[in-house]
Amino acid sequence: MAEARGGQGAPFSPEQNGAVPSEAAKRDKNLKRGNWGNQIEFVLTSVGYAVGLGNVWRFPYLCYRNGGGAFMFPYFIMLVFCGIPLFFMELSFGQFASQGCLGVWRISPMFKGVGYGMMVVSTYIGIYYNVVICIAFYYFFSSMTPVLPWAYCNNPWNTLDCAGVLDAANLTNGSDPAHGPLNLSQMLNYTLKRTSPSEEYWRRYVLKLSDDIGNFGEVRLPLLGCLGVSWVVVFLCLIRGVKSSGKVVYFTATFPYVVLTILFVRGVTLEGAFTGIMYYLTPQWDKILEAKVWGDAASQIFYSLGCAWGGLITMASYNKFHNNCYRDSIIISITNCATSVYAGFVIFSILGFMANHLGVDVSRVADHGPGLAFVAYPEALTLLPISPLWSLLFFFMLILLGLGTQFCLLETLVTAVVDEVGNEWILKKKTYVTLAVAIAGFLLGVPLTSQAGIYWLLLMDNYAASFSLVIISCIMCVTIMYIYGHRNYFQDIQMMLGFPPPLFFQMCWRFVSPAIIFFILIFTVIQYRPITYNQYQYPGWAVAIGFLMALSSVICIPLYALFQLCRVDGDTFLQRLKNATTPSRDWGPALPEHRTGRYAPATGVSPEDGLEVQPLHPDKAHNLLRGSNGSAHPQDSRI
Repeated sequence: MAEARGGQGAPFSPEQNGAVPSEAAKRDKNLKRGNWGNQIEFVLTSVGYAVGLGNVWRFPYLCYRNGGGAFMFPYFIMLVFCGIPLFFMELSFGQFASQGCLGVWRISPMFKGVGYGMMVVSTYIGIYYNVVICIAFYYFFSSMTPVLPWAYCNNPWNTLDCAGVLDAANLTNGSDPAHGPLNLSQMLNYTLKRTSPSEEYWRRYVLKLSDDIGNFGEVRLPLLGCLGVSWVVVFLCLIRGVKSSGKVVYFTATFPYVVLTILFVRGVTLEGAFTGIMYYLTPQWDKILEAKVWGDAASQIFYSLGCAWGGLITMASYNKFHNNCYRDSIIISITNCATSVYAGFVIFSILGFMANHLGVDVSRVADHGPGLAFVAYPEALTLLPISPLWSLLFFFMLILLGLGTQFCLLETLVTAVVDEVGNEWILKKKTYVTLAVAIAGFLLGVPLTSQAGIYWLLLMDNYAASFSLVIISCIMCVTIMYIYGHRNYFQDIQMMLGFPPPLFFQMCWRFVSPAIIFFILIFTVIQYRPITYNQYQYPGWAVAIGFLMALSSVICIPLYALFQLCRVDGDTFLQRLKNATTPSRDWGPALPEHRTGRYAPATGVSPEDGLEVQPLHPDKAHNLLRGSNGSAHPQDSRI
């Protein structure tokens, strides 16, 4: 990049970065770690990471349950004051140091446990997220039939309680053999108490669900095969790191919008679609005064953007140093939230059509999570002409949404390992590290394909990545703003972008965002209810395992802090504490030509040694040999 601009600031000249003009573009690239092929690849990857299954199966339901259009107000307030600032902080953090979620903690080595906590969270999510993708693969393959297998109740796995929406005509004609002739009123009552064929297909055929979380039963071989397929796809897309995944996201990040638009156009043209959309959007302004609505809005923004997972730091670490990540953070955050709103129209137009067909209220067919993706929405699709086509499109969209997030989860773990080891050998063998992590993820996901797998999947979803993420994010904010120092960080950003963070972001980082994160934590604790799945109550030992999973990521923080305090130099506790929180010598820009100002190479004696360090004469500055990590080795230093 011959001239790197940070947006509003003055252009960076190659001479400022320590490169001759003809080499400026080459020098801004990190040849050792690699960079994105271009900035579009980074933006698309980050959009694919942030826009996931939750945008489709969680946000529309939350919006409908929390006052419809009125929910949009607290949602966008939380986006502006918490979502975008945290997103910008993580992107700038990773981009400035060009390190993954472990390496960035050179900023304050005592808090490196935060990075390990992010790795633990990403591991848990990566394990169960790919199982959801594998189920979507299974439904995708099952849709390749003239008649969808969950359309009717005439299959071997169906029970006498099964009543499909397509069987309504048969019921009114009195042709149901199990129940005899029914009039319209009896048929309607029966339909409301029914078990849908899509639910029986899900529970009795796909999952063969056991009666208890401890009763694993058998491994469902079709699901195991699909899990293998999904891990192979993820590995192949990441086989060359960001160089290969950056090309794949041109498709995986954009095609879901094509499918959403096709389903939207089809949905809004159906009878009853307007009723469903009104359920989704009609404001109930009285609900704005409820704390739960604000808590749900804050939580959804926080979890939807992927804050504190480590993925944002990792993806940004492959940016060029002077990339305008401020602009990127705004674009990606708004795209994520707009996708959530758009998906709500797609979901509720079809659910409104289904409710109209059954003659019931939309609330009776609305659902969220796996219940929406694998039961309610697939059943609604059976009512459409050429239903297998719409089903193929819907599950293909779910697969792509899931893969976009899964790419970043796996790359987060691989990058953390490679950066931590940091030698030439591991850089050359990065593909093998990726393969090892993928195999480990597959093996750890095998229990989730058993007959009790869905219980464990929901347990991990509810506990492994809930309040622990909030704690990790809060500690990260406090560490950067108050321990490293907000003035230091603002100077770092000005050095990188050419302008300091706007005053609004400075205020959010220092005061508003930490306060909102703390509110989310309190809200999560107050709103806590023991986990259930439909009518199944999880036993106490299972809930205890859930809490242990949540604590396993948070406990990394105090454990590593104690470890660092024990190994750092210092005669007193306060000296040790100061030394453990002081940035390490190799904190700062990764490339030597970017280490200017206070990151300029030292002359051999540290100010901590109590000696006055005289600056070198400019002519002698050329005698410094720079290491690959930006450190300096003086040949002829003078004090």
